[in-house]
Amino acid sequence: MAEKLLEVSHLKTYFYTTKGIVRAVDDVSFELNKGEVLGIAGESGCGKSTTAYSLIRLVPPPGRIVSGEIIFEGENLLKLSEDEFRKKIRWKKISMIFQGAMNALNPVFTVGDQIAEVLMLHKGLTKKEAMEEVYKLLEMVGINRRRARSYPHELSGGMKQRVMIAMALALQPPLVIADEPTTALDVVVQAQIMNLLKKLQREQKMSIILITHDLSLIAEIADKVAIMYAGKIVEYGKAEHIYYNPQHPYTQGLLKSIPRIRGEISKLEWIPGTPPDLLTPPPGCRFAPRCKYVMDICRKEEPPMVEVEPGHYVSCWLYAKKSEG
Repeated sequence: MAEKLLEVSHLKTYFYTTKGIVRAVDDVSFELNKGEVLGIAGESGCGKSTTAYSLIRLVPPPGRIVSGEIIFEGENLLKLSEDEFRKKIRWKKISMIFQGAMNALNPVFTVGDQIAEVLMLHKGLTKKEAMEEVYKLLEMVGINRRRARSYPHELSGGMKQRVMIAMALALQPPLVIADEPTTALDVVVQAQIMNLLKKLQREQKMSIILITHDLSLIAEIADKVAIMYAGKIVEYGKAEHIYYNPQHPYTQGLLKSIPRIRGEISKLEWIPGTPPDLLTPPPGCRFAPRCKYVMDICRKEEPPMVEVEPGHYVSCWLYAKKSEG
């Protein structure tokens, strides 16, 4: 029986702006076992990154976690004080590879000093001891130890991303969140970064939450997949469920928009329209304005999450009505 590492229940994270409340993450629930990889996919602005920032309690103002539970290793992280969370959880237990390594690294410090700071603060190492650890971490992610003396502007995009991965793994946390780890990288470097993550996940036996809009990247590594749309999870299950038996019209549309180089070649499809404004989301199902299967009930009532097969959940009236019948 797999041991549960993380359980997120009914998480809501809203941004309180002068124009109104932006419901960026609105009643999101999922689970992650030890050693598993969860992929979270969806269009830009659907709440993926806000979910990640909520888990590590770094939601930027004017955003705040409104309600819900984040149970990690049996403890509700939302009940910890900020000081407790910073000392016990952030980076020691849950670390993050931030989106866009170009902007995440401090330009006025060498990359070695930036990684060493994590080790000195959390493990109490001296500068010399920390630098020895830094050399090992850099070599683990495929960077020569001499690069510890380099500044971020002296590194390529792929090398900066590897530095971010080394920093995230410095304290050997059981959970690493990778937020768009291949953004702005060419396809060759993307493949290198994904292969590195797969290798490290296998060797370190850590859990990963991989956040991306690219379903083909998630297929490389994920055990489970959650599809987000307009602040909600609309489909959730094992990777084989999502890729071989997608149920939600949004998931089906995303998969049909991916070019295939093997098997039957079919015309690429696209999803008409744009995601809704989360200041004033539509009533009922948030995908209804773009859905080709829309019914009257879809525009009035929010669909429940229904289990369509063991471990495979979908939030859609097409299946809710069938299950009721």
